[in-house]
Amino acid sequence: MKVKIQGLFFCISFLLSVFSAYGHSEAKPLVYRIDIREEIDHKSQLQLSRGLEEARQLGAKAVLLCLNTYGGQVDMADSMRTAILYSPIPVYVFVDNNAASAGALISIAAKKIYMREGATIGAATVVNQTGAAMPDKYQSYMRAMMRATAEAQGKDTLVEGGDTLLRWVRDPHLAEAMVDQRIVIPHLVDSTKVLTLTAKEAVKWGYCDGIAESPEEVITRFLGFHDYQEAVFTPSWIDNVKGFLMSPFLQSLFILVIIGGLYFELQSPGIGFPLIAAVLAAVLYFAPLYIDGLAQNWEILMFVGGLVLLALELFVIPGFGITGICGILLIVAGLFFSLLNNLDFGLEGVSRAAIGQASLTVLFGLLLGFGLTLWLSNRIGRKGFFRRIALETDLEDSVSAPLHEELAGSYGVAATVLRPSGKVRVGDEVYDAVSESGFIEKGRKVKILRTENAQIYVVDETAYE
Repeated sequence: MKVKIQGLFFCISFLLSVFSAYGHSEAKPLVYRIDIREEIDHKSQLQLSRGLEEARQLGAKAVLLCLNTYGGQVDMADSMRTAILYSPIPVYVFVDNNAASAGALISIAAKKIYMREGATIGAATVVNQTGAAMPDKYQSYMRAMMRATAEAQGKDTLVEGGDTLLRWVRDPHLAEAMVDQRIVIPHLVDSTKVLTLTAKEAVKWGYCDGIAESPEEVITRFLGFHDYQEAVFTPSWIDNVKGFLMSPFLQSLFILVIIGGLYFELQSPGIGFPLIAAVLAAVLYFAPLYIDGLAQNWEILMFVGGLVLLALELFVIPGFGITGICGILLIVAGLFFSLLNNLDFGLEGVSRAAIGQASLTVLFGLLLGFGLTLWLSNRIGRKGFFRRIALETDLEDSVSAPLHEELAGSYGVAATVLRPSGKVRVGDEVYDAVSESGFIEKGRKVKILRTENAQIYVVDETAYE
């Protein structure tokens, strides 16, 4: 009986192993496709990162990146090329028309490059938002990245005339020529042009491994998967929103609203729309960075701590000194470090491109914010659109509110802090007032200079004297 049971167990195990092997042999290899047909930015970087992770989870045999871009942010392209170089799954690129600038860097990082007839690759000079070339230190860094990416593909061993030769799979010199017009490639480009290769030129010079007209042709003809299954990465709406909010332009705009909102809130009593706008802009600035793992808790706390110090300087401590300066520095540092993928206060492992991009984003937002608030302060109530958001009618002619003309020349006491708006007490009455001598602490004796449109204008008695 025991022998029969053992025999039955053996047969069942044998049949299960046969079925398992049969099922495994019938499984079709999975090719995972990621489409990037837009500017290289946070959104495209998120798509590639998410797509590579999903391909790994699904057990894909290959990843095909279909690329059509005129370029974009260098720091994002650097992150994408690093992800491709160190991907455990081989990544192939199909240039579906354009791989310019940052797109060229990403393409060179792939295991193989395939291009559509008529497609181009190259022109990787670093430029600013106006299209002008950046200073040489930026070009130097880009040249090094292009060269290092090409070198990472290694060398081929060739035997010619009995001699064994080593030749770069992708010549680093050509990669540099895509950035620097001073590099000369004989029979290809002189010292006046940045290198851009057509599909046929790229094949000739080792920067294209085949010309195809569709991703399907690349997969079947060049990758050798004739019977395969395909999965295509589809970004979620959260990815799209997060990528949109993390664009440098919007981040600078959020900084502008934060600075402007705080400024106008300090110029008006109570809590109003400017503070709400500043808080909302801060949330939209930090939320996607925090979700993406860039903004850490200490960076957000640094920003909040700066706001607290600035509030103490304005509301508690008279004048403007070390507390206010520290508050501004903490605010700027929080905004800056939240844009970087760094650890603690160090910048180790953060590329120069990422540091430069973060610096420009914060600096542009701060300068534009301060400039715009000063301009709006002078424009509100004067003419054009801004006349609609300020009171223009002369109250002396339209309302019967008391003008308090009899108060001119008299003395009172600051009932609240005036910065410059607040309230003063004259006798038993409390009036709205505006200081013309700067910050006035609560309890200080003030002199009333004049009254206009039911508004009292005062100065600190000591300043007046």
